[in-house]
Amino acid sequence: MAGNTFGQVFRVTTWGESHGTAIGATIDGCPPGIPITPEDIQTDLDRRRPGTGGPASPRKEPDKVEILSGIFEGVTTGTPISLIIFNKDAHSKSYDNLKNIFRPGHGDFSYLCKYGIRDHRGGGRASARETAGRVAAGAVARKLLAAHAIDVLAYTIALGAISVESLDFADVASIKKAAAENRLCCPDSSTAEKMEERIKEVRSQGDSLGGIVEVLALGCPAGLGEPVFNKLDGDIAGALMSIGAVKGVEIGVGFAAASMTGSENNDPITPEGFASNNAGGILAGISNGEPILARIGVKPIPSIAKPQQTVNLDNEPIEIKIGGRHDISAIPRILPVCEAMMCLVLADHLLRCKTTEWISLPSALESEENGL
Repeated sequence: MAGNTFGQVFRVTTWGESHGTAIGATIDGCPPGIPITPEDIQTDLDRRRPGTGGPASPRKEPDKVEILSGIFEGVTTGTPISLIIFNKDAHSKSYDNLKNIFRPGHGDFSYLCKYGIRDHRGGGRASARETAGRVAAGAVARKLLAAHAIDVLAYTIALGAISVESLDFADVASIKKAAAENRLCCPDSSTAEKMEERIKEVRSQGDSLGGIVEVLALGCPAGLGEPVFNKLDGDIAGALMSIGAVKGVEIGVGFAAASMTGSENNDPITPEGFASNNAGGILAGISNGEPILARIGVKPIPSIAKPQQTVNLDNEPIEIKIGGRHDISAIPRILPVCEAMMCLVLADHLLRCKTTEWISLPSALESEENGL
């Protein structure tokens, strides 16, 4: 199976299945000398793991990471970093009745068409459990970015058509603080309460919910990305779209730009910098030094208790209701996954830009070419 490796310089390969022995990730290309401990990785994994209540699956996985290689005496060595997370609470028999049935909204049909075989236990390789490997690798990338004063955070702005009305991006500290005060990571407490009520309502109906997440990268220097096929926004969009539940990605104002005039959409440039950030921190595929803002549309979880129409392997029409342990929504567990993918893209592009030494990029305004 191709398509398991991400990145050009900071390269990550994830492996494992939902109900296999273990899942994990291997990182190649990480520079030496980056301080990292299992606890640094565990912090992000704990945010993603199931069994945390709310809209999350009740599957009880400790998601305890073990570092097998690439880190010695608390720092990276420059050699491949191997991370493993053992599966502890897989109930494979719960999927026996679905072995010969295509679940609506899942990849069962398309996966079988491509490979001629599929692991029906929890979705196998196509399961959202695969993202634990991404989050573990993303935690390493986050440490690399932190050395360059780059920070990445994600938060919920909509769940089940209940949305945050507005945010003050000039006060990122308040956004971060408010999002940390409720389990949905919504930066508006009153909206979070409405979302919780909606979750209860939908759970009682045996249904599920989608939502919208924003991912913000702060402190990213100008100059990351390429103007044609390796655009920074293109790589960010591709990374976020690779998350199973994501069905749409916007950068900056995104689709709203289609209804604007040029004078409304363009970000004025002043001696103090950009007066607005409709571009989401990226111009012509290259970062401009402003905060990078991406927004993703998350689909409802397809495993629901409501009756659904489908067919079996013999193409016979049947009706199914999916039981077992499933999330009501991918939010908030998808937030650390989104952060991880943003971290992986930025770490990879940062390392692509380095020349002879691993140092911060110089500001374009401080170069000799500009006379400063």
